[in-house]
Amino acid sequence: MTTDYVDYKDDPALRLRKIADAGFSHVHWCQEWCTDHIYDRDRIDAIGKYLEENELELLDLHAPHGRGLGWGATGGSQRENAIRCIRNRILMTGLLGGGAVVIHLPARPPEPVDLPGWRKALRSSLDELLPYCRQNAVRIALENMPDDDFEEIERLLESYEPDFLGICYDSGHGNIGRDGLSNLQRNKDRLIAVHFHDNEGSRDSHSIPFTGTVDWKRLASIIASSSYGGCVSLESNMRGMDVDEDEYLRDAFGAGVRLARMIRRAGE
Repeated sequence: MTTDYVDYKDDPALRLRKIADAGFSHVHWCQEWCTDHIYDRDRIDAIGKYLEENELELLDLHAPHGRGLGWGATGGSQRENAIRCIRNRILMTGLLGGGAVVIHLPARPPEPVDLPGWRKALRSSLDELLPYCRQNAVRIALENMPDDDFEEIERLLESYEPDFLGICYDSGHGNIGRDGLSNLQRNKDRLIAVHFHDNEGSRDSHSIPFTGTVDWKRLASIIASSSYGGCVSLESNMRGMDVDEDEYLRDAFGAGVRLARMIRRAGE
C-alpha cells in the first residue's frame, strides 16, 4: 500500500500502523514525492524501525518529481538538484531493503529542436545514477504517464540493461488517453514495479481497483506473464473523500487480494 493514501507530507508512523492493521505486508514509500526533501541517515533509520515494529517491508519508493526537479533539464541547477534527490532515495531504498526507485520521465520539450539536448540530459542523468544504483542494489523504474506512447521510455530501455532500468506500470495513467495495456504488453519483460489504482478514463483519481474502467482481467493476464515478481502494490488514495480511514484501508486491502487472485489464476 502506498504511504501517502492520506497525505504525502505527514508523519508516517501512524499510517504504517494502520496499513499493517488492514492486512498489508509491504509499502510503497511515497512521502515527500513532490518536494526536494532530503532524508538524513537518522531519519532513514527511524523509518526502518517503524517498518520493523509494524512487520512491514519496503517494496519500492517514489523519487521526488516536480518544479525544480527536472532530471532532463539542459541548463541551470534543476538536473543537479534532481540527481541529488534521486541519489538520496536510492540510498534510502537500499538501506531499507527495497528493490526499486520509481521516477517520472520529465515531459518532452514542445519544440522538436530541443529534443536532442533533452534526450542527452536524460542519458547523462541515468549514467550518473547507474553506478550508485548498483552500489546499493537498487533499480530505476520509469513510470508511464497519462496518454503515454512509451516512445521515450522504450528509447531509454534500449540503452540500458534490465539490471539497472525497467518500467513501473501505473494502471491509472495507462487508462487515460492511449492504450496503456498494449504498451505494457510490448514491454512486459522490463516490468519491475507497479502502481495499481483505478479511474473512469478521464481523470487521474487514484481510486481503489475495480471501481473504475481499468480492464483488470486483461491487466492481470499481462502481469502474470511479465517479468514482475513482486506483490500487488496499490497507489490509490482517499484524498477528497468523506470516508473512514480504517474502512478505506479495509476496502483497499480487499481489492488487492482480489487482484492478486486474478493474477495468480491468469498464470496457472
